[in-house]
Amino acid sequence: MNGVHRLRDRTLRPWKNGGGKTAEIAVSPPGAGFDDFDWRISTALVASDGPFSTFPGVDRVLTVVEGGPMVLTIDGHDHRLDARSPPLAFPGDATCAARLCGPPLLDFNVLLRRPLAARVRKGPLHPAGGGARARLALLLEDRAGLSRLDLVNLDAAGPQLAAALAGVQAISVEIG
Repeated sequence: MNGVHRLRDRTLRPWKNGGGKTAEIAVSPPGAGFDDFDWRISTALVASDGPFSTFPGVDRVLTVVEGGPMVLTIDGHDHRLDARSPPLAFPGDATCAARLCGPPLLDFNVLLRRPLAARVRKGPLHPAGGGARARLALLLEDRAGLSRLDLVNLDAAGPQLAAALAGVQAISVEIG
């Protein structure tokens, strides 16, 4: 299906520090690496306490999907996050470390090379819109033949699928 990045097609890879695993879902431009992406979408399984990688010149938005909670310490300031927390935006070049306060957790990450910015929202999906460079949604429930945690590129998926996803619980991303 065009514009759909299925959960079943993802490959989890270990972090450099061994504290979890990550799976890249989408990147722009296609095939870009860590040094030349404009934006990058991924999920990560945080399984133990430890530092986060730094990304100079990049801003991050992190949303806990399930599990946790964790305390994310960013430049000395603590942020307690769980699946009920709103997305948290912070500079990718900040010193950041996680401390788990419960079971391992799955998070959703949006990385944007400055000056790009994103609006990330958790709740019912409103697929209508325009003017964004990219509009994506991580589904938090099954709908329209898609599974929980599938990512949909709303611009590439077509208007019928976008309409069928209206109101589904999701983490929506508008990159501009």
